[in-house]
Amino acid sequence: MISLLSAVRMILTGLALLVGTAAHAQSAGTPHLERRGKATQLIVDDKPFLVLGGELHNSSSSDLAYMAPIWPRMKAMNLNTVLAPVAWETIEPREGQFDFSNVDGLLKGARAQHLRLVILWFGAWKNTYSSYVPGWVKRDQPRFARAQTSDGRGTERLSPFSTNTRDADARAFAKLMRHLRDVDGTQHTVLMVQVENEVGVIPESRDHSAVAEAALAAPVPEAIVRYLAAHRTTLHPTLRTAWENAGARTAGTWREVFGEAGITDSLFMSWAYATFIEKVAAAGKAEYVLPMFTNAALIRPNYEPGQYNSGGPLPFAIDIYKAGAPSLDFLAPDIYFEDYGNWASQYTRGDNPLFVPEARGGAVGAANALYSFGSLAAIGFSPFGIDGEGVVLQGDASIGLSAAGEGDPAMTALYGQLASIAPLILEKQAQGGLTTVLMEGGAQRAGRGRIGDYIVNMTRASGSKGDVDQSSRIAAMFLQNGADEFLVIGSGDAQLSFTTDRPGAPIVGVESIDEQFFRNNQAVTGRRLNGDETGQGQSLRLFSKDAADNKAYRVRLYRYR
Repeated sequence: MISLLSAVRMILTGLALLVGTAAHAQSAGTPHLERRGKATQLIVDDKPFLVLGGELHNSSSSDLAYMAPIWPRMKAMNLNTVLAPVAWETIEPREGQFDFSNVDGLLKGARAQHLRLVILWFGAWKNTYSSYVPGWVKRDQPRFARAQTSDGRGTERLSPFSTNTRDADARAFAKLMRHLRDVDGTQHTVLMVQVENEVGVIPESRDHSAVAEAALAAPVPEAIVRYLAAHRTTLHPTLRTAWENAGARTAGTWREVFGEAGITDSLFMSWAYATFIEKVAAAGKAEYVLPMFTNAALIRPNYEPGQYNSGGPLPFAIDIYKAGAPSLDFLAPDIYFEDYGNWASQYTRGDNPLFVPEARGGAVGAANALYSFGSLAAIGFSPFGIDGEGVVLQGDASIGLSAAGEGDPAMTALYGQLASIAPLILEKQAQGGLTTVLMEGGAQRAGRGRIGDYIVNMTRASGSKGDVDQSSRIAAMFLQNGADEFLVIGSGDAQLSFTTDRPGAPIVGVESIDEQFFRNNQAVTGRRLNGDETGQGQSLRLFSKDAADNKAYRVRLYRYR
């Protein structure tokens, strides 16, 4: 006969199983990152998802009435995801009193247009500043310490060494994530969350507060030196050089381990921000597990720490963030500068899939998006200021008008094309059958890349008026459908010819080129191009208007002697 105690245990076990099953059912399909073949992809509702995104201006999302006409414009621009800030001051205007009406309104607006969201948590920092924290934090400086300059002045930046700030930020973020779990845990409108925004100190290279000075003089945390030793061969070259030039020590102060150069201050601050962000991200994930990342404002050429956001997740500091903030799923670059391919490639690692939350739009953005998806297997791309004109700031300097602006025709056209073939792009990313040839402008007069057994040679072609824009950015993405067959999507005016360096017949010819249109998510074959349209069977001509026409090309190559 079963004892009363055994019966109680059986009932409790059954209840636990029921609770576990319910929790599993609620989390089924929750957005997460997953390695599929050769790419790490974002999985949403159990399917790979390609983020065709756009980021709102910083203050747009704070007013639901202001946002009302913007949502349909975002849908009309062929976005599937909007990156929207949620500010700490908005959800916790008075300490301990939370208001999620703005968050609920953003969810409602996105859902009405069948759009997804990436939430940008403007917590303790936005672009180094602490301007989005609640008033009760700003006014209580004894409790919420500021980063200080070398002469003892305070700044408009909270110190990452303040445990009071860290804990208050983490509590607010945890409340936000719990709310998202409660109201969106089954609908999955929110795909990912960015934790803080473009952290770092400026105009000096580090925080000079008393607690920061003590931390700089203390031994480097063991977690860092263990990580350095375990990952020595894969460390970013700049970090590895600084460490090895100082003797590759496994103990010592920051100056002893990394040397006296300015980069040590930046690495020191990177650890402070990384460990602060780790506490915030971990608190949020304890409530609702979504992919989380933080973003970096990049460095202008020849700038020193203090001239840029010292302490941010810059390429040489990625390993510091990996050691200090394991709850972050990846680190993301905000890329407004030239040399896009170089910057984006530095954030494409086996432990760090590429996602670009801020970038330029227009024709430049379209080419960069193709390169990101095609050559770097990016999970997403997002021009900044997608909702209208404005000013983009990095650090303390303006770098020009917003990346996209209302009705950006180039990005609208490209996203329209990519949306139709997103499942194919994701499939080819996993298989490795996808690449992009990119010409970045300036001094670059030709581009070159490999597609299977073939080499693509790209040159600039004249535009509709017969002129050649030597400064324009051009890209052609190739999706390989067979040994000799490719689907080609382009951005810009270019002429593409083909050669090979593989054994066999040495000359490459064009067997056929067919126009491919995408209408209602269906591929429709257009003209068979030949003769003058293909350089007498020798090349593929891309036009700037191809994306606007929703046109791609199915190209078949062959070899002869």
